[in-house]
Amino acid sequence: MNNDCLFCKISAGSIPSDKIYESETLFAINDINPQAPTHILIIPRAHHSSLLDIEQADHEIMGSVISVANNLAKERGLDKSGYRLVVNCGEGAGQSVFHIHYHMLGGRPLKWPPG
Repeated sequence: MNNDCLFCKISAGSIPSDKIYESETLFAINDINPQAPTHILIIPRAHHSSLLDIEQADHEIMGSVISVANNLAKERGLDKSGYRLVVNCGEGAGQSVFHIHYHMLGGRPLKWPPG
């Protein structure tokens, strides 16, 4: 845990949040500044600043993000309409919280290219 990290504090419960999914290794919350009707953040509990910090031992947890995203999509009907799963890596890519997290966006048509 990084004591200065917003997502570490949410994970530990020192900052309250309405978690919509929670396991030993991951949790999910609704984004406070949604960019789509459904905008969920899926966040590993272990602190890694970005994808560049992921090591072999982290692969199983990162893989479980896909399973969680699929389950959340089915619960919200996004398995029919589609959704996008995005991770920003670095400030130049739009990362603003330096704890790896995945944005799950859906509920409206999403354009390509995104940025």
